[in-house]
This record gives sequence, C-alpha cells and structure tokens, in this order.
Amino acid sequence: MSVTQAIPETTAPAAPLLPILVVPDPVLRKHARAVTPADYDEVRALIPSMFATMYAAPGIGLAAPQVGRLLRVIVVDVAPDKVPAPLALVNPEVIAASEDKCSREEGCLSLPDQYAEVVRPSWVKVRYQDENGAKQEVEADGLLATCLQHEIDHLNGVQFVDYLSPLKRNILLRKLAKELKDQKERRGRK
Repeated sequence: MSVTQAIPETTAPAAPLLPILVVPDPVLRKHARAVTPADYDEVRALIPSMFATMYAAPGIGLAAPQVGRLLRVIVVDVAPDKVPAPLALVNPEVIAASEDKCSREEGCLSLPDQYAEVVRPSWVKVRYQDENGAKQEVEADGLLATCLQHEIDHLNGVQFVDYLSPLKRNILLRKLAKELKDQKERRGRK
C-alpha cells in the first residue's frame, strides 16, 4: 500500500532495494504459494529487502509478489503516532472480520499515484507465522486492518482496483497507463 508521508530513512533496514512490479505485470495476478520450512532461509533474507524497498518507495505495506516473489509474505508498518512498528507476516490469513465496514482511500506501490476509496471490514483478525515459523495472531482495526487486507489480497492476485466499479477501475487504469507511457517517453528524450 502506498502512503504520501515517508517514514524516516533511519528506520529502514540496510538491505538491497528490490524493483517493484507495476500493473499490468502478470505476476501481480498470480496466487503466491505457501511458505514451507524449506523456504525460511530465503524468507529471512527477503524480509529486510522488502522493508527497505517499502520505506524507500515510500509505502506502508508490501507483498512479496509485488517484488516478483510468489511467496505468501507481506510486510507492513503503518507507523502509529509516527513511531515505526514494522510487522512481517508469513502465510497470513484473515480468520475473522467484522460485519462493520469502513471506507478508506487506498493506493498501491504497484499502481503508482493512483488512489480510490475502497470499502472493507473495519476490523480483522489475522493468523500468520513470523520469520522463524512461530505461529502468531494479530487483531487490527483502522489503517492497520485496511493495510493487512490490502497486502493479503496481493497474495491472491487481487488489487485494490478490483473493488471498484468497472467504470472507475478502467478510468484509473487508463490514467496509469498514460502516465507510465509519458514517463517512458520523457526518459527516451534524455
């Protein structure tokens, strides 16, 4: 998920940045596979780079498919009260959600500079494993609940624009395509 206010660079781990895939890259529509015990060395190496990439973007959430890895791994940091609160979730799944809904403007690092109101459950309970395989649960509301749902959607090939009407989705995707084309043409002239 994207954010307009950057988290201070001092919170970003010193790890290599990864390229973020942009719509319509087909990897973004694929289902990520579950992380197995054999994957944990790769996951422990991937997580610091995912955090560094997310902070540099700047964003508040990033899913492994967005950086070309089809593994069920997400990182989030909604920095409540501007205090970093990084959270890495392996094999996350929503196990409970409120019937109450809320609408929040969402953006996405894979759809740069595109935003729209999305309606989601206002509270969720997520079961996951940490980077060492230990089972965990987190309950979230507000921005964290939205961010967790947004990033878990990425693991299933779902983008926030899929929640929009076909008309709104097409307008947003055409706008993105035009902006990306214009950027490419500007780079070509240099």
